[in-house]
Amino acid sequence: MGIKDTKTVRELAVEVPNATRVFEKFGLDYCCGGKKPLGEACHAAGLQVDDVIRALEAGSQAEAGRNNEVPADSLVGLMDHIVKTHHKFTREEIARLKALLDKVCNAHGKNHPELLSIRETFARLAQELTLHLMKEENILFPYIARMEQAQLKNQPIPPPPFGTVQNPVRMMMQEHDGAGEALRQIREASRGFSVPGDACISYRTLYEALAGLEADLHQHIHLENNIVFPRAVEMEEKVPAVAAR
Repeated sequence: MGIKDTKTVRELAVEVPNATRVFEKFGLDYCCGGKKPLGEACHAAGLQVDDVIRALEAGSQAEAGRNNEVPADSLVGLMDHIVKTHHKFTREEIARLKALLDKVCNAHGKNHPELLSIRETFARLAQELTLHLMKEENILFPYIARMEQAQLKNQPIPPPPFGTVQNPVRMMMQEHDGAGEALRQIREASRGFSVPGDACISYRTLYEALAGLEADLHQHIHLENNIVFPRAVEMEEKVPAVAAR
């Protein structure tokens, strides 16, 4: 398919089927840090860009002919998918991980003090994510849905209370960056979620769950940063022109 290493990681994550799975495998940040060209990102990570391109092309071919699980036509459909899939998963995992962290910290915190640091970072992340999801579901997503409906019906929409959709989008993206940094801190403290030799089943389960939350949040943030938010900003610029006809 002729993938170019001058394309940004973010662009490839949007355009190439299965790209996000490939980037996860190679440890390339495609959400918060996805603005780098693929070649530059690979160089920074110590990867051979040709290896990554081959994996992207193979993943794209494997995905050909299969239905895309993520709705692409409508922002309403995509936001509904995000809420029902990623927001739901995040809330469930926050509750699960809080209990697991307490259990594992109580049993292993003395010999593995990094667990206490991970719990502290996760507690901050959980609090911020809980508020973040509420703001998206109660403020930003409903406005984007109204904007899309207005565009489809060639109708004006009431001015938003936040001036322009770019304001909450900017805030959400800043919060995504904060979540990404917290995830990096947790990964670093856990040495890439590597369980020690004395780890019990709960310890192993904890690290598996943290890795799973990280992977899901990467996909979650990718869908918002790279698809929903840019399309919403572009749509806002078109709605007044449509309404003025």
